[in-house]
Amino acid sequence: MKPVTEGQPDTVTDATAATDEADTDVEEEEPFPSISEQVSQQLGGVRGLIESSIPVVVFVLANVIGGWLHLADKLKIAVVVAVATALLIAVFRLTRKQPIRHAINGLFGIALGAWLALRSGDERDFYLPGILLAVGYGVALIASVLVKRPLVGWIWSVVMAGGSSQWRSEPKLVRTFGWLTILWAAIYLVKAGIQAVLYTADMATMLGVVRIVLGYPPYLLLLAITVWAVRRARAEAAAEPA
Repeated sequence: MKPVTEGQPDTVTDATAATDEADTDVEEEEPFPSISEQVSQQLGGVRGLIESSIPVVVFVLANVIGGWLHLADKLKIAVVVAVATALLIAVFRLTRKQPIRHAINGLFGIALGAWLALRSGDERDFYLPGILLAVGYGVALIASVLVKRPLVGWIWSVVMAGGSSQWRSEPKLVRTFGWLTILWAAIYLVKAGIQAVLYTADMATMLGVVRIVLGYPPYLLLLAITVWAVRRARAEAAAEPA
């Protein structure tokens, strides 16, 4: 074996150093995730949204059933059951070494309505924040289309595309997300209108039933329509000549 003489470069050491330097450069050049990507990670996609809303559904069901059974303190019972459900979800996720932020989101989801209802003693007030939020969502969705930043496109980026906003550079997708946003806004405003009528008519039990009926089914339908429309728009864009 040929000995290494004094002053001769150590090729192994130099290669290792060069590799380490290249790795360092790659690490330094790695971009930070966008805001949409960070929000997507925090929400946990579709599963996270569903888990965060489960305690709200449980509260509505418990309150409606308590009304049918004429239970005393049904409002307090519904709050306890909803909180217990959120805690069970948190414990389940902890046992699987998963984040518990979605269960905490569920607690925040019922906190304001439960506080208003317990303070006034009127179970209708639990649904009041949801009605106002639905109106706010509808107005925000319409406004986003007017400024050519359709919110459904952003929601798609967060929930379905891992935070990617590549659709903004595709005119066909921008138009698709525009009319989809109007559709979502219409559903939110219709839901808010129906619940507002029941609220003013003092039909608390029916308000809870409508809250459930107008909960997941419209969202699932809107999600299906959104997925279909986006896939169709992408297929049509891919089929067009360059």
